[in-house]
Formats: sequence, C-alpha cells, structure tokens
Amino acid sequence: MYDASWRQRFAGEARSGRPDLALMCLVIGTEADSALDEAGVDEAQIELDRLAGLLPYGLSTPHAWATAVADLLGARHGFHGVPADYQRLESSLLHEVLRRRRGLPILLSVLWTEVARRAGAPVYGVALPGHFVVGFGDPDAQVLADPFAGGRVLTGTDAELLVAGATGTPLIPSMLTPAPPLEVVLRILNNIRAWAAARPERSDVALWALELSLLLPAHPARLRYERAQLLVQRGEFLTGAAEMDAYADVVSAVEPTMAETIRGRARAARAMLN
Repeated sequence: MYDASWRQRFAGEARSGRPDLALMCLVIGTEADSALDEAGVDEAQIELDRLAGLLPYGLSTPHAWATAVADLLGARHGFHGVPADYQRLESSLLHEVLRRRRGLPILLSVLWTEVARRAGAPVYGVALPGHFVVGFGDPDAQVLADPFAGGRVLTGTDAELLVAGATGTPLIPSMLTPAPPLEVVLRILNNIRAWAAARPERSDVALWALELSLLLPAHPARLRYERAQLLVQRGEFLTGAAEMDAYADVVSAVEPTMAETIRGRARAARAMLN
C-alpha cells in the first residue's frame, strides 16, 4: 500500500518552481521498496552531498568537470552500467543505484548531475534518443559524458554513433538541449512501466508508475486511459470502466469515434461482473 504523504511530496515538487530531481527519484523508490523510509531518503541525499564534497575545488572548464566527475564516480567508486541492468527494476531506483553502483543510463545520469550540481558544476541531463547522457557547460559548446560507460567523455562522433545505433537517424542539435527535471522523471517512470509491461505479474508496479506519472503537471492525456485499462486487467472492473467513461468524455470533442470505442470497452468491463 502506498504512502499518501510521499505522493503529496512528489506532487508538490512537481509543481514547484525548482523541482528537486533527487527527491522525486527517491520518492519513486518508496513506491517500489516499502523499507525505504524518511531516514533512508535522508541517507541517500547525504550520500549525494558526501560524494559532491569529494570533487576538487577550482574547476573552471566543462572538460575539467567532466573528467573530475568521471574519475570520482566512475573510476574511484565504480558507478557504471551493463546490459543486464536493463532487466532489473533496481536499475531505475536512485537509492538502489547508490547502493549497487549500477543502473540504467538515465539513473546514472541523475547521479552524475546531482553530485556535480551540488559541487557547483554547470551540468544537466541530455536525453539522447535511446541513451541518456550528461552535458557540462554551455549547450552551444558542451562536453558530453556517458555515465553508463563510467563517465567516458564523448566526442561528436561518439554521440552521433549513439543516436544512429538507437534510432538509425542522424544526430540533430535539438537532441543536445538540457532535459528539464520533470521530463527526466517522466522518462524514468516510462522505463519502469516498460519493465513491468514485460512482466504481467508485476501489474502493481505498472499501476504505481502510472499513478505517479499522472501527478506530473504535463503528462500525456492517454495515461488516464492506460490506467483505466490496467485497472480492468487487475479485476477492478467498475473503477476501470468509470475511468474509461471519463476519458471518453475528454476526447469525444476531437475523436468521437475513439470515444465511442472506449465507452464500448467500459460497458464490456462492467459486463464482466455478471
């Protein structure tokens, strides 16, 4: 059972002027791990502060920041990723990434940015298609690093190959812009939902990931319908049907045919009670 107070904090951060990315990621962890309490969240934040305090002073160039953070987190502390990490839910949970020193590219990038930001670095996440990385310095003259590869500094060719390998399309400048924190959080939740979708027995994970996504101020409207479908799949027929009808009301003005199809599915869900 989820803790409503954590969800309230998550929603509050999502609507604040400067959302705390680390805190929002740790709140995601409280949904997955019932043992993660206030003390555990504080401990994780303290560890981020501790790591930031180990970075050298006086760094003045993006390249110096990138190499210093890679030396600290990648070389000295062993944070990195391997393909098997994609099969583990823990790889999407910040407190587990701090513990295991392994994770998905996006979670390792959150770690990199949160540690470097605390030390004063000009740092931000970069949501390359299929592979999240970190940028240092002005976006027009940035230095990119790949935390999944231990913080390896990327050349322009390296970045082009990452994008081409993920999408088969060329790298374009708009792909290199800083990723806003809430977009990072939504992408993390999408990854968790994808993990759960491949494991029907973990529909509980899919449900809380959807419900957190719906707390974000700018979420895709279709998530409401996906939640309704998931409730029906979990046997909550009346609740799911009611949410299908509510979503159909929202889309009826622009997609009347789709709205009628959704209402039909709501009727079918209610009929499953007979």
